[in-house]
Amino acid sequence: MTTARGYDEVVRGRRSIRGFLDEPVPKELVAEILEVAMRAPSSYNNQCWNFSVVTGAPLDAIRRGNTEGILAGKPDSREFRRFDGGADMHRARQIEVAKQLFGAMGIARDDKDGRQDWVLRGFRQFDAPVSIVVTYDRVLLGSDIAPFDCGAVTNALVNAAWSRGLGCVINSQGIMQSPVVREHARIPDDQVIMICVAMGWPDESFPANAVVSNRKSIEDAVRFVGFDD
Repeated sequence: MTTARGYDEVVRGRRSIRGFLDEPVPKELVAEILEVAMRAPSSYNNQCWNFSVVTGAPLDAIRRGNTEGILAGKPDSREFRRFDGGADMHRARQIEVAKQLFGAMGIARDDKDGRQDWVLRGFRQFDAPVSIVVTYDRVLLGSDIAPFDCGAVTNALVNAAWSRGLGCVINSQGIMQSPVVREHARIPDDQVIMICVAMGWPDESFPANAVVSNRKSIEDAVRFVGFDD
């Protein structure tokens, strides 16, 4: 078993990794991480989550299908409901971290080629050696249970990976063309694709890996009720 870091150190130190070393991740280590992750809280103990761990030729086929699809103008076929809001605080946070990433990578605002290359990296799942496609049981489609369970287990997954020296990024671009993902990850029809997680050994020389997104403060996010002042 790999020695894990302390919980607070992991949670406070973890960051999204978008540049990976060209080194394989042992199957046994991924299984260990998933075993820990599946201790996550589950609404009504449904444990509706499933995982397709993809590497090698099948993952390369998914990368090609995603990039070829987007370049050919194929519509987005992701299977989860997306937020389509306008210029609100949530969109502003998304733009803020994008600016941080572009700045770290030296991609100027008017650098269309550089920006497109960055987007295509996302469709390629950032060239990570492993992709974990998180799915849930179709019988729960439309309920709030499945997103709760998948969110909880994905959070646990990326933290368990980080504690063992592996980096991850939660990546919805990587499942842009869901029929391609479904085919090459061999996902059965009774499961719905929720998200994927790109995983691998962090490339410390990759500038974007140093980016740490800003977080809401306790004052902005928390309301204490019934406590003595």
